[in-house]
Amino acid sequence: MEASKVPYKLYTATGFLAVVLASGMAFLMKVKGMRLVDAFYCVCATVTTLGYGDRSFSSTAGRAFAAAWITVSTLVVALFFLYAAELAAERRQRELAHWVLTRRTTSMDLEAADLDGDHRVSAEEFALYKLKELGKISQEEIAESLEEFDKLDVDHSGTLSSHDLAVAQPG
Repeated sequence: MEASKVPYKLYTATGFLAVVLASGMAFLMKVKGMRLVDAFYCVCATVTTLGYGDRSFSSTAGRAFAAAWITVSTLVVALFFLYAAELAAERRQRELAHWVLTRRTTSMDLEAADLDGDHRVSAEEFALYKLKELGKISQEEIAESLEEFDKLDVDHSGTLSSHDLAVAQPG
């Protein structure tokens, strides 16, 4: 299975979030003379958009910094939550895939997997059924593929050859 890039995106967003929080705290401590705890409170209230209003940027320099800092910090927080949600969804998808691939196969599954109606399930039909259960392919996509196969299989042998392609797609 391919390694996911989502955790690394989340780590990067976490790093950016730490930098944004630290820069906001440093500014408030240096320019406004806030204590560490007060600066942390103000920064957290601001980046989470709670903004209780009990602390604000009042100086011209403070407002200029705040305009840029609030914009950047809001985007970084949004990215952080986006990647956190994406990671949770990816984990849930992996759990679903594991369940689909390891659960017991029932006779109802065999009926659903039997695409050609011959009461037997080939390896190809079984693989397509599992891909469909995993949400990686739809019934419509399978039907379209089989329809294309039938058009290309001009000698109706059930297999494709160079001859079939030459006859079905002249030129």
